[in-house]
Amino acid sequence: MDNVLVLVRHGQSVWNAKNLFTGWKDVDLTDLGVAEARKGGAMLREEGITFDIAYTSALIRAQRTLEIILKELGQPELETVRDQALNERDYGDLVGLNKAETAEKHGAEQVHIWRRSFDIPPPGGESLKDTAERVLPYFEAEIMPKVIAGQNVIVSAHGNSLRAVIMKLDNLGRDEVTQLNLPTGVPIIYRLNQDGTVCEKRDLAA
Repeated sequence: MDNVLVLVRHGQSVWNAKNLFTGWKDVDLTDLGVAEARKGGAMLREEGITFDIAYTSALIRAQRTLEIILKELGQPELETVRDQALNERDYGDLVGLNKAETAEKHGAEQVHIWRRSFDIPPPGGESLKDTAERVLPYFEAEIMPKVIAGQNVIVSAHGNSLRAVIMKLDNLGRDEVTQLNLPTGVPIIYRLNQDGTVCEKRDLAA
C-alpha cells in the first residue's frame, strides 16, 4: 500500500491533563500520553503500514509521540524532519492559563470564540486561519509531493495544525473545521490519488 499519509495528534500532554492552554509551550507527555502513542503505533502495526519518512513539529510532545510510534513499528531510525511550521496554534496571552478559570474571568462565550472561531485570534496569538496559513504552504511544498510520489509519510503534530491539513484534504468549510475534534494518539490514514485528492480515508478511532 503506497501513497499513504498518516496524521496523528500527539498523546496527552502534561498541560492537557491540567486543562491549560499550551500552544508553543514545550511540555512533555503524561504516562497516559505515552500509552496513547504506543496504542497508536500498535494500530498502525496491525494495519501493516511502514513509512519512508516522518514529519513532526519542533515541540517535544509531538516528537516523543512519533518516536514511540516508530519504535512500535520497528522503525526507530526512520528519517524524521522536525519543523516549527507544524507547531500547535500559538495561544498568545492565554498560554499557561487554566481554561475553566479563563472562562470565568472573560466569559465562556468569549473563550469559546478564541478557541473555536476560524479567524478571531486570542490576544497576542494565532487564529486557526493564521495557523493554516503557516502550516499549509509547508505541507504542500514538503509533504504532499512525497506522498504523491509514492512514499508513505507519517505526520505527528497537534490538534490545530492537523485541523488545517484535514481542512484541505477533506475540503472542509471554515465552520466545519472548527467543529472537528481529533482524539490524542489516534492515527488517521489517507490514501491519495496522483493529483493529491483523497482516494480513501480511515479514522482508526471510528
